[in-house]
Order: sequence, then structure tokens, then C-alpha cells
Amino acid sequence: MDLPAVPKRSRRSPVKVARTADDPRRRRHQALAEVRRELVLDAARSAFFELGMEKASIREIAHRAGYTPGAIYSYFASKEEVYGALLAESLERLNAEVQKALGRAGDDRARLQVSATAFFDFYRENPRDLDLGFYLFQGMKPRGLTPALNEALNARLRDALRPVQDALEALGLAPDTALAETTALFAHTVGLLVLSHTGRIRMFKQASQDLFRAYLDQLLVRAAAGDR
Repeated sequence: MDLPAVPKRSRRSPVKVARTADDPRRRRHQALAEVRRELVLDAARSAFFELGMEKASIREIAHRAGYTPGAIYSYFASKEEVYGALLAESLERLNAEVQKALGRAGDDRARLQVSATAFFDFYRENPRDLDLGFYLFQGMKPRGLTPALNEALNARLRDALRPVQDALEALGLAPDTALAETTALFAHTVGLLVLSHTGRIRMFKQASQDLFRAYLDQLLVRAAAGDR
């Protein structure tokens, strides 16, 4: 037997009232979830830096955050996913610094200089962010992230270097040459930073900032030569 039709007014109004009453509660719940998620990330960051990726278990992260391991899994499916979130946050800060530096640049030479220097200075001043980028590599093979997440993180790293490549192309280098020079700059930067953060550069009695500036000056010369 069919139920009698419900008048439109009485059918709609309870839904509207319930939804309105639920909004503040939902916002509070979301805000609380974000706070708890940040606590987990802070705990994971300290555990990774002190113990390394392998020894920093979900149980250890939970202990530092003041939660049970089960509570951690309500936010992250695995330790590697926690790591991915930390690295993503680090890359967002890197990109913000590069974009901030670009706001002070005028011509293409200046854009090349400030974007490359912002990239170098970010990791020079934040060595633990550089450490995050190396936790995935053991035995020279990346591990722990899904291909999709790994590609998303790599894309954000490339975004931070893209202004360098764009400036090189604007200065007259062919796209393939600009990409090769950007890759070489990245490799040179990482090598200098590793030597600097490990203290090995002292054996050469050199300063990483001076060596980086010298390399960047040479890159500008090569870019100018390619423009002719």
C-alpha cells in the first residue's frame, strides 16, 4: 500500500533545521581533527629525525603524540603515508619561498638568480627538510610511497625548480638545454648541501654558499652565451 504523500513544507523543514544545527558541530569536529593530525605529524617528524625511518614505528609516533596506535590509523594508513604528508608540507614551504623570492625579481637574469638561490637557501637553512627527501632512499632504491604519491611529490619538487628552467629558456637556451642545466644545478646544489650538512666540506676549506654562487655565476655566463 502506498504511503500518503508528505506535504512539501513538512518534508523540507526538518532537513533544513538539522543541517543548520549540524554545521557548527561539524566545523568543530573538523578543526579538532586538524589539530590532532598536526600533533601526529609533529610527533612523526621528531621520531623520524631522531630514530630514522626504519626505527620510527607507528607505536613510537603514537606514544610521542599521546595517542594509541589505532588512533593514528584513523588519520594515516601507514608510516609511509605519514612520511608523505610531512614531505608534502615541506615541499609546499619550499615552493612558497621560491615564489616569494620571485616577487623581488625584475628581468630574467634576476629571476634565475633569486629562484635558484631561494631553493639553495631553503635547504641550507632547514637541513631537516633535506633529510626528509633522503629517507626514501636505502640501497639507492626509493621505497615506501605509492607511485601516485611519489609522482605528486616529485611534481612539487619540479615546480620549485621550474622558475630556473623558465628563466634559462627566456634567456635564449633551447628547452632541452635549459632542462639539462636545471638538472645539473639541482645535482650541484644537493651535493653542496650534503657536504655542508655533514661537515665534510670543511676538509676542502670551502664554504657551500661561495661555491653555489660561483656555480650560479657560471650558469649565467653559459646562458648569456647561448643567447647570442
